[in-house]
Amino acid sequence: MTTTVLLNHQQHKKIKIITRKSAELGDAQMAAYTFVSEFRQIQAHYPILFQKDTTNGQFFPVALLGLEPHSNLFLSSAGWEASYVPLSIERLPFSIGQQHDQRVIHIDMSSPKVSRVDGEPLFSEFGEFTPYLERVGQSLELLHQGVQENAHFVAQLLEGNLLESLSLDIELNNGETTQLTGFYTINEDKLNSLSDQQLLKLQHEGHLAAIYFVLASHSQLLTLIDRKNRQTQKV
Repeated sequence: MTTTVLLNHQQHKKIKIITRKSAELGDAQMAAYTFVSEFRQIQAHYPILFQKDTTNGQFFPVALLGLEPHSNLFLSSAGWEASYVPLSIERLPFSIGQQHDQRVIHIDMSSPKVSRVDGEPLFSEFGEFTPYLERVGQSLELLHQGVQENAHFVAQLLEGNLLESLSLDIELNNGETTQLTGFYTINEDKLNSLSDQQLLKLQHEGHLAAIYFVLASHSQLLTLIDRKNRQTQKV
């Protein structure tokens, strides 16, 4: 259960944040919410897929980190094995809120990343934001803008009827099998059948490049399977 409160110097001046990544610190998740603005970096490491919110039916993009629930194949004893960490994970345990028409920072005090001993301090001795917290604030602002951009991007995909469900049967080197379900991706054939006017609209909105980043990221599925095979061999 989360305990999210408004961040302030008086209450949290001695709080530190553990920034290393591990399963014990809450980073063992199969997929991470991602944003159009970071697709270029994401596609270099992770497959970009889409999931559907069962409560409201809305689609949203994710970076696939594992092949089964609560499995993050990028975690090791050394930390996170990729040069770029998705913003939705990097910003933890913080979130953005609204107070009197101003955006504010909230902190989840129940997070295992919160410490009074180890980690990055949040405030200087004078009560100012540390460089670390300044970076967190910048990331949260990007996330706030990214949610709106994602909604517009997904709306254009749906307008072109470009999303399709993805089902992938995977057999590992040791003979184990698993099935990747519950995700969606872009139908390349339908993309190629769009009219010039539809493609120009996507390009004008800056979303044609995002679509190609999604398609290019599909090659990272093989990388993810290779990671799973290597980890299975070590067991």
